Amino acid sequence: MSDFFEPPPPAEPPPPRRPAPPWRHAPSGTLPGVIALELVMAQTERVAVCVTRLDAYPSGFELELVTLAAVESEGDQLDPMLFGGRHGPGSRRSADGGIPTDMLRFGVEFANRAKATNTAGRPGSIDAEPTGPVLSAGGGGGGGGNWRQSVWVWPLPPPGPLTFVCEWPAAGVALTRHQIDAQLVLDAASRSQAIFSDGGRSAASGRFHSYGPMSQARGSGER
Repeated sequence: MSDFFEPPPPAEPPPPRRPAPPWRHAPSGTLPGVIALELVMAQTERVAVCVTRLDAYPSGFELELVTLAAVESEGDQLDPMLFGGRHGPGSRRSADGGIPTDMLRFGVEFANRAKATNTAGRPGSIDAEPTGPVLSAGGGGGGGGNWRQSVWVWPLPPPGPLTFVCEWPAAGVALTRHQIDAQLVLDAASRSQAIFSDGGRSAASGRFHSYGPMSQARGSGER
């Protein structure tokens, strides 16, 4: 054996895992309360924008946005993904400084008029808690005229109307609003169950109790 090469030093332990703040994504280890939705937010001859379900947690809610196209190739001309696609972070402005017309815009508005959108970007600091609601990207993808993506909204809304807003100029979708009762979300959050804590230990003591039967909601549209 050669005495020229020295053995490597002992491996250093990995740095402690830093948990992400609650406004970044849904809590892990928690079973959400679920609301089934069949909400067609907007429909034209070319596309439809839909919300199909909502998962409520103690810290916020996650919804599934489904975009359908009448022709499979529509995704080549449009940008159905809220946060990815050709208009990812840092490219939300067109040449004239506005929002690109082919970008699908989506947002939520609480009863207190606070709002969050996919065009405003995320808070710059991971440490400073935002003052208003935050809308963040979850998983997503698709093709062939069908795209699905999850959207995390923090925090839970106050009682009153919860408004979903979308606009997609290049697809002929004008600014459109649809409301549901935020109490549906609050009731679903009360049904969520914390199964495991961040450390992987059982968290049955943090269980939320149900205050009523599971609801299936249909949003009422208003333009």
